[in-house]
Amino acid sequence: MTLSIRNQLPGTVTAITSGEVMATVGIRLTGGQNLTAAITKEAVTDLGLAPGSPVRALVKSTEVALATGPVEGLSIRNQLPGTVTTVATGAAMASVKVAFEGTELTAAITKDAARALSLAAGTPVVALIKSTEVALATP
Repeated sequence: MTLSIRNQLPGTVTAITSGEVMATVGIRLTGGQNLTAAITKEAVTDLGLAPGSPVRALVKSTEVALATGPVEGLSIRNQLPGTVTTVATGAAMASVKVAFEGTELTAAITKDAARALSLAAGTPVVALIKSTEVALATP
């Protein structure tokens, strides 16, 4: 299956915490970063997830926010530090590629935000991703 989701990050399940309907799934990405996905308890069962399971974390580029440093006092659990590799700017939007150890992530942000943050190749950033915006797929 081919998907339009640009961000497909390989990793391994490290922990699962189940609630009544939803579960949080801890993932260690291949580069060593930790990521959390909030998915339904039914999806955990359907995917056969358990600690040690290989997964791909799927994140739409429009669901990735960027900051120029770590952010405190925020409910967003996934904060991945990286370095901008490219910025492609259009009339309204910008596509920003961010390199992390072992992988790359794309963020679609407004052109004005990219300019306000002075984003260019080499700029250190933190990618912010809500755990509810992380989908999981198994091989």
